[in-house]
Amino acid sequence: MKSLYLRIWLTVVAELALFALVSGWMWQQHVDQERARLEAAAGERLAAWAELVQRALPSADAPVAEQAEALLEWSSRLRVPLALDDRRGDRIAASDSFLRRDAERGVSATAVRLDDGRTLWLARRAARRPPPGGPGGDELLAWRGPNGGGVLMLRAQRGPLLGDQPPGPALGERPPPGGPWPPLLSLPFGLPGAVGPLVLVALLFVAVAAGAYPVVRRLTRRLEALKQGVQAFGAGDLGQRVDDAGKDEVAAVAATFNLAAERIEALVRSHQSLLANASHELRSPLARLKMAVAMYGELPEAQRAGLRREIDTNVAELDALVEEVLLASRLDAGAALDLGEPVDLLGIAAEEAARVDAEVEALGPAEHWVRRGNERLLRRALRNLLENARRYGGGEIQAAVVAAPDGAVQLRVCDRGPGVPAELRERIFEPYFRLPGHAEREGGVGLGLSLVRQIAAAHGGSVCCEPREGGGSCFVIRLPAPALAPGQGAGPAAPAA
Repeated sequence: MKSLYLRIWLTVVAELALFALVSGWMWQQHVDQERARLEAAAGERLAAWAELVQRALPSADAPVAEQAEALLEWSSRLRVPLALDDRRGDRIAASDSFLRRDAERGVSATAVRLDDGRTLWLARRAARRPPPGGPGGDELLAWRGPNGGGVLMLRAQRGPLLGDQPPGPALGERPPPGGPWPPLLSLPFGLPGAVGPLVLVALLFVAVAAGAYPVVRRLTRRLEALKQGVQAFGAGDLGQRVDDAGKDEVAAVAATFNLAAERIEALVRSHQSLLANASHELRSPLARLKMAVAMYGELPEAQRAGLRREIDTNVAELDALVEEVLLASRLDAGAALDLGEPVDLLGIAAEEAARVDAEVEALGPAEHWVRRGNERLLRRALRNLLENARRYGGGEIQAAVVAAPDGAVQLRVCDRGPGVPAELRERIFEPYFRLPGHAEREGGVGLGLSLVRQIAAAHGGSVCCEPREGGGSCFVIRLPAPALAPGQGAGPAAPAA
């Protein structure tokens, strides 16, 4: 199961269900035992009352008034509603309490057949008939506790008439229920029986807590490991990673942390390398500027003009280096870029090509020459490629905007220079990398092609270097098909040469 919250929830639900089932079974056992005890006591009491009244009543041949008087006397003395029927089933007498209960809600009574054929009725206290539709053989009994205590309600099976039971000290007594189950709990030290369920419930609670502990502990252990990894990473250990085994939310968080840690580590290393290389590159123009300023006051006026041009060149080189370093840092940091403005790729290619006297060619559907992106960055990428072609390309430069039917676009800049060795065609896009000998002849700081790759990546594309037929190199920026349908940007621009 992949969802951690489902695992925890189902574990708790299963534990609670088990707890409820076992607790219910234990409570039912306790109720059955208490009911058997109370029913046995009630049967003994009814049997004793019936035997006492039977012995005290006049014989069946005595006058009806005498029988009625004796019945009423014993009903008052025993405080039990009584009624007496003759051999034919006709009512001889009934106590006021018996008649009152019969008039109010009917009487639930136990019949005792006397030896002379008469029937003695003993009404049960607070007896209540089962609800309609309930089991016909059941009835609810209510027995008042000792010393006038509360009333305990329980359901009992209606048994046979007491007169049908064999004689004995507990006439009407039923065997205790429970079948093969032993008594619920035998408690030492004289504790009451009601404490048994509480003790077992406490034991079940301990079992539930013990069963839930391994799941919770495993979860917290993984969270603690994740916390320690984050703390170590925050303390400067950029190589710190955490265990991301598993398929639940904790594993997903750990995998996300590892991915973020890798990106942050790469970003920090890149900035460190950028700063170190920029510092190294700044030394050369600064050293030349320092020497030029020191020599400026000592040279004659005729030589100062050349020195001034040298100073201007070094200042321009410093300015370009700082600008490229700042732009590279922004792109490395993933700064928010506006990539939603319509960009006329053919238009900016024509403008930038005009700066270096290059030719521009447009191929493919005209509606794809306009794309959404960042015009300033795309212009900068084309300018860097064209400047490199002018610097190293041998004088012949050709640019092209090639649109595919699916909307993908290629920006191609080709030259007739010495070309790039196959083994270096990937490395030339690394920051501060320059082909051997080029730095001494043509200058530059080695950030131009690195910026081109970053700009292409920011637009979801890529850049590569290809050999040109007949000699030279072609640098190709590939932009994928846009997410928007063709024609939703600005209108197509006319081809330019």
